[in-house]
Amino acid sequence: MPFDRIFLDELSARNDIVEIVSQYVQLKKSGANYFGLCPFHNEKTGSFSVSPDKQIFHCFGCGAGGGVITFIMKAEGLTFPDAVRYLAERAGMQIPEQGEAERKAARHRERLYALCRDAGRYYYDTLWRPENRTAQQYFINRGLSRRTMNRFGLGYAPDSFHALIDAMTAKGYTREELMDAGLVSRSEKGHIYDRFRNRVMFPIIDVRGHVIAFGGRVLDDSKPKYLNSPETPIFHKSRNLFALNLSKSTKNDYFILAEGYMDVISMHQAGFNNAVASLGTALTSLQAGLMKRYTDEVLVIYDSDEAGVKAALRAIPMLKGVGLTTRVVNLRPYKDPDEFIQHEGCEAFEKRLEEAENSVLYEIRMKERDFDLADPQGKSDFLHEAVRRLVAIEDEIERNSYLEAVAGKYGIAVEVLRKQVGQMALSGAGRTERVKPRNTAANKKEKEGGVEKAQKLMLTWMTSYPALIGKLEKYITPEDFTTPLYRQIAEMIVLQYHEGGVNPAKLLNQFVDSEEQKEVAGLFNARIPLETEEEKRRALHDVICNMKENSIAYQSAHMNVTDMAALQKLMADKKSLERWKAGELPDFAF
Repeated sequence: MPFDRIFLDELSARNDIVEIVSQYVQLKKSGANYFGLCPFHNEKTGSFSVSPDKQIFHCFGCGAGGGVITFIMKAEGLTFPDAVRYLAERAGMQIPEQGEAERKAARHRERLYALCRDAGRYYYDTLWRPENRTAQQYFINRGLSRRTMNRFGLGYAPDSFHALIDAMTAKGYTREELMDAGLVSRSEKGHIYDRFRNRVMFPIIDVRGHVIAFGGRVLDDSKPKYLNSPETPIFHKSRNLFALNLSKSTKNDYFILAEGYMDVISMHQAGFNNAVASLGTALTSLQAGLMKRYTDEVLVIYDSDEAGVKAALRAIPMLKGVGLTTRVVNLRPYKDPDEFIQHEGCEAFEKRLEEAENSVLYEIRMKERDFDLADPQGKSDFLHEAVRRLVAIEDEIERNSYLEAVAGKYGIAVEVLRKQVGQMALSGAGRTERVKPRNTAANKKEKEGGVEKAQKLMLTWMTSYPALIGKLEKYITPEDFTTPLYRQIAEMIVLQYHEGGVNPAKLLNQFVDSEEQKEVAGLFNARIPLETEEEKRRALHDVICNMKENSIAYQSAHMNVTDMAALQKLMADKKSLERWKAGELPDFAF
């Protein structure tokens, strides 16, 4: 364990998980827990649960789970020590002395930061060599000034397999460090070579000002047109945004979200210094959450072609899922912001931003393309799709505003539309179950067996209703948990109970490995879709009997037949089980 457990417990206690997660996910209270869209996989139904009582999170969709440290590790792409440092700084806590392994890992990351910085300087210097006029001309032809090129640190990777290798090894960096930084590739024969060759270069800089990766564009017709750095210990593309280091301090009260590097650079040069872009991938929930830290509104300004429309429609729920007000900018007849600004200028572009369309109305308008509104049946089918979208709006005031807007635009009486929305809402059409567990590749089996399910339910009850533990001990002990991990957790829970109180977050801190935390968090979040006290008592009765029956079977299969004491205990357990099945168990109060 790299950090003292007492320190980790205090760190978790001083960083409320609901507060932390709310910086990345829009949470809504439902019962004892909070729910939202999972930031770690794409979903439309909020299956991501945060427990304020247990101080843990769990996604019923992808299975992600853990405590506040694990969440920060996944959300920020940090190692365990770095996540601890992040939370300690936030809470104003002094970090205890670390072990040599952690100090070594930290030194390695610092070396990679330094290497990427020096590589960026190398690419920049190379761009301005006399022999690289073609690369310079590419940026000049795109309308960029020298000041803009300097501000973004633009550069050029020469058409060589070893130019960067030679330059960086001359500075003392190793080939292994070059590989870890994603600056070189390895051939099938084991030879390494420069990853970026004959490409203009765009440094990717994090919010702290570190160069962490690069994007490179070809100067000819070769493929791929754009090449980005791979994932590295310091670069996670789903958790970073291009130009956020510059845009985070903008005086504007909104961000402009574009698709490409040049779009962002062109907008910044034109004075729109609140523009950012995702990094060669579809927008992720984590990137949306990152923007939410700095603004409450995002204008989506993707390319106006079909691919751009599809990307915008995918991005909108991501942005709204973290609580961002979202509008969509119409660039037609131009393809992208760079082209628009080049032809129409800054004032016209500013006007397009002001006229940006509400994202819900944009989604509905895009649906128009699938129907012939001149045909009565086509218009009817389209309006049913519009109603389906309106039903998904939970806030009644907001929904009514859209009802009036849609009714006015498409020539339908608002009361007729309101009636259709009400009928569809009552029937449940267009809605999905709020939390629906799904089997995933993380599961070792397609379905949990009855035995494991019962043990998992018992652990959930023990952490959800700690007062039960004292009564349960008469019937169920940690020895009745036949799954090794479950038994270990049960022992820890019982020990905590007798020491003064059950704290799931403290239990999680004893498991540093993220996969272990994920599994343990899942044990504390079994679904208990029961409402009445009677339903809970009956279910608990069944689980106790199920566990004891399995425990007896397990003991019978593994006991020493010459152990008379064990045999007598087994017979006593069997008799007790018979009485419990007959209804002897007490009424447990929840």
